[in-house]
Amino acid sequence: MESNIEAIPENVGLIPDGNRRWAKTHKMDLLRGYDAGINKFLDFSLWLRDFGAKTLTVWALSTENIKNRKKNELNALYKLYIKTTKDKRALGIIRDNKVKIRVIGNMNLLPDKVRNALKGLEHDTRNNKGFKINLLIGYGGRDDIIYAFKKFYAHAMKIGRRIAVNEDVLRSSLRTYAVPDPDLVIRTSGEMRLSGFLPWQTAYSELYFAEKYWPEFQIDDLKKALTEFQKRKRRYGK
Repeated sequence: MESNIEAIPENVGLIPDGNRRWAKTHKMDLLRGYDAGINKFLDFSLWLRDFGAKTLTVWALSTENIKNRKKNELNALYKLYIKTTKDKRALGIIRDNKVKIRVIGNMNLLPDKVRNALKGLEHDTRNNKGFKINLLIGYGGRDDIIYAFKKFYAHAMKIGRRIAVNEDVLRSSLRTYAVPDPDLVIRTSGEMRLSGFLPWQTAYSELYFAEKYWPEFQIDDLKKALTEFQKRKRRYGK
């Protein structure tokens, strides 16, 4: 893809917000809204890879979503997740681009069929060396930090002694320990907050908030985000 954008973020975080509101605005059922969102994600992944990014971390489903959404909404989304793991277009993109998928979150919150389908996709792509996609499913930022402290505490109790706490030790205990710090985080639908997205990793991330609902997001919108990123001066506390 030809581009005059010089500073391409290697690692991008994505909060694809607005599927339900988009469906409601267009008088569509919820399933079509979620389906449109998944197809847009496939497009977005290709655009981002073509621009030269290396890793995409997307917040697909939060712990709060699982706790607070209606059962029929979650079931619709779960069916689409399973369908997508078998979808010809999705599998073709993974195959052609050697995409490595990682599924990160509390998998115990998901139905067995969904968990098995997602972990199967992760297993099948484990040796791929191309574009990397981290799917945050059953994930919450606060939940991740609590998980890290519980894991850290359990290890200390097991070995019977205190362990010095530092950034490396704490990060290694997170479920998201292997997720690189995003250079850029994009959130759609006009919401201007992170809502707990990767709180450990986003300390120095640049943030871009797009007004459009996720299914409406186009390649020109991504170009705007990347152009804005190029203008930022990243100081890292200096």
